[in-house]
Amino acid sequence: MNFDLPQELIDYLAELDAFIDAEIKPLEQADDNIRFFDHRREWARTDFENDGLPRHEWEALLIEATRRADAAGHWRFSAPKKYGGKDGKNLWMAVIRDHFTQKGLGLHNDLQNEHSIVGNFPFVNMFEHFGTPEQQEEFILGGFARTRRVSFGLTEARHGSDATHMETRAVRETRDGVPGWRIDGEKMWITGMHVASHCAVFARTAGEPGDARGITCLLVPNPTEGLVIEEYMWTFNMPTDHPRLSLTNVWVPESAMLGPEGGGLAIAQSFVHQNRIRQAASSLGAATFCIEESVRYARERKPFGEELARNQAIQFPLVELATQCEMLRLLIRKTAWEMDRLEAEEGGHKRIERELSDKVSMCNYWANRLVCEAADRAMQVHGGIGYSRHKPFEHIYRHHRRYRITEGAEEIQMRKVGAYLFGYLGPRKGMFG
Repeated sequence: MNFDLPQELIDYLAELDAFIDAEIKPLEQADDNIRFFDHRREWARTDFENDGLPRHEWEALLIEATRRADAAGHWRFSAPKKYGGKDGKNLWMAVIRDHFTQKGLGLHNDLQNEHSIVGNFPFVNMFEHFGTPEQQEEFILGGFARTRRVSFGLTEARHGSDATHMETRAVRETRDGVPGWRIDGEKMWITGMHVASHCAVFARTAGEPGDARGITCLLVPNPTEGLVIEEYMWTFNMPTDHPRLSLTNVWVPESAMLGPEGGGLAIAQSFVHQNRIRQAASSLGAATFCIEESVRYARERKPFGEELARNQAIQFPLVELATQCEMLRLLIRKTAWEMDRLEAEEGGHKRIERELSDKVSMCNYWANRLVCEAADRAMQVHGGIGYSRHKPFEHIYRHHRRYRITEGAEEIQMRKVGAYLFGYLGPRKGMFG
């Protein structure tokens, strides 16, 4: 067994650090852009008079950072080489995300809106595996060119984890001699609709509520007649770009269907493992940052003439958190490495679901819980200043708290782990009779 990171990966981390110092940090400091990261961050980012949407200046800054990263060959790292990427592996992406979030808040990586100079592109995999050649050219290449951006229309107000019970319906209908689909229903928490060119709407086209089959993915242009953004939902972590929308007599042609008719659920699940392991690594890095900042502060702060760190009431909670980080880091890297190994084999994506899905869920739900505990502890160790916006801990807590609900609620992920543990699913299925 060898737990050393590949030297090539270590060298690439150094290359990324040099790029951040040369290109991203100066941009972060220019034109008072630091306002998006210091105590003014929430107000600087949020257009409170415009439904709480992200300010144009904030999103323009993110685009400029990724433009520079793309020119340097970093932004598309995880994408296939034929699309200008480097075929970045899961292990590399996990280590990079952990490394980035250990740096704290900054323009290099701000996951409040999934921004990073090393991008994560779940829709590339989605279109690569399920799209037609025409759809791949339009949405993968168009996505990198920023002419296409697809929002993910799965969740509904009454159906989140129970997505197979969705009430949105699509029926076949021909208009002006063109075969297509008419869609009626509602969706909620559809992130990015304010800038999306399309929404991938999942609708039931056959079967009964609860059936895995019978859900179809349809690419709906935005704007389009009958598609209405009803309101943007204000959240714990502003700004917001998560609207509730309605679809009334919305029509799209047959060519708008992504993947096989009735096979939409497989599309929705196609990139969940990559997203979860990378997001777990981000939460791990942020938790580590909170711990390290707390250790540093506890050594510097001297109430009653003695270092705060001398108190076991300060040491022991941080010791427990640091221990969890070390154990979790090993599990994340091992799981990401196993994902890479399986993806290199035929039918790898299906094998990951059968053999590793529980481990991915372990990494994800535990990392998201851990970072919230670490941010809360950092506030406590820092006292009053830790509770203020002059420290980043409240921002870290608010951001990562949502991941205990999104990307699969932790209860759903724990249920997945339980099903594998007790032999209802996975490699142990049937072990207990």
